[in-house]
Amino acid sequence: MSRPATFVPPPGARAYRLGTARGEFAVIDAPVAPGVEAKGTALLLPGFTGSKEDFISLHEPLAAAGYRTLAVDGRGQYETPGPRDDEAPYAQGELARDVLAQVDAVTETPQERVHLVGHSFGGQVARAAVLLDPTRFRSLTLIASGPAEISASQQLRVKLLRDALAVMDMAQVWEAIQALEPPEDAADQQDLDAGLDGFEVLRQRWLGNSPAQLIAAGRQLCTEPDRVAELAAVPIPFHVLSGEEDGTWPVPLLDDMAVRLKAHRTVVRGAEHSPNTDRPRDTAEALATFWKQTDLT
Repeated sequence: MSRPATFVPPPGARAYRLGTARGEFAVIDAPVAPGVEAKGTALLLPGFTGSKEDFISLHEPLAAAGYRTLAVDGRGQYETPGPRDDEAPYAQGELARDVLAQVDAVTETPQERVHLVGHSFGGQVARAAVLLDPTRFRSLTLIASGPAEISASQQLRVKLLRDALAVMDMAQVWEAIQALEPPEDAADQQDLDAGLDGFEVLRQRWLGNSPAQLIAAGRQLCTEPDRVAELAAVPIPFHVLSGEEDGTWPVPLLDDMAVRLKAHRTVVRGAEHSPNTDRPRDTAEALATFWKQTDLT
């Protein structure tokens, strides 16, 4: 489970509900920094059990680089409402259509394109959106998001979660997860406390998730087919970014995917499955560098 340094938007950023043709979505919207030339807009999609706050430390450095960034809670995720007992609205195609509606809502014309970023499960949704309508995107960055299903060990964890959700409510599942977690590292806890949010905000985020969304997303993570060849045929620039270690999709698998996509490749030193929270400054720098390269082509 991701651990943002804080849940408080940075100065200049605004948290609100973005109205779209497919409903409202909770977002954190950070404009380009004052006095900086605007270079583009990026839409950021979080991963399984995560939220828009997983990108919260990226907004300021990307605003300084000239990019407006919008991080989104997907349907049924944290502060975006969704059905709690119906999986149909969380089918991958439906989530991809949500992304296209979000793009429509944040752009002024149908010709305007955005940089799309997806972390982990968000990367699978991002890929599906690009395949549905690639004309709306300037580039696609996949952060710690692999070519197909997650590793066998992670599939087992997802199955355990699905089984638990079948017999317990969200609060009970949270308590069970905490009982199975290793003792909190003192340094990690100090970093979290420094964000003025404490541990309770992580529990509130968990409780905000729809059980149906978690079950549907978990199933997709365990059954996703390899669509890399299909994606490689799309004429937009790709970026594969990850940490040095990743237990969800092994790093060599991400390396191979980058080759197959002819993608720009970034490995963030000192990061694992969530470089956006582990090493946000390095991740932001890598994103801005890639986007600037795409602007020159």
